[in-house]
Amino acid sequence: MPATSLAKIQAQIEKLQKQAEAIRAKEVNEVIAKIKVAIDHYGLTAAELGLNGRAAKTVKAPRAAHAPAAKKGRKAAATRKVPVIKYQDGAGHTWTGHGKRPGWFKAAIEGGKKAEDLLVKAQP
Repeated sequence: MPATSLAKIQAQIEKLQKQAEAIRAKEVNEVIAKIKVAIDHYGLTAAELGLNGRAAKTVKAPRAAHAPAAKKGRKAAATRKVPVIKYQDGAGHTWTGHGKRPGWFKAAIEGGKKAEDLLVKAQP
């Protein structure tokens, strides 16, 4: 059995890594395409997907007819209003205007912008 040199093995590793990267890129593109179809089909928003920096709210499936009712004495789960985004920048950062000012907001103000410049414009 001929001895394999380190250089040959490293060349094989490099070739396999390139193949793996190509396969991964192809699979990622296929997954992204499937996700886009699902987003379009269900009309999902970035907020629902958790892409606005906040945790996404899960949509609960309707309770099956045969599922037991909630136990007596338990309070119904509190429903929280989804906060309205008041400020945003061009990079996708958002803020409701409540609580501590986020870093991106402070940096924009320090950079010469006014809070009014960052207000979300009402959509017609």
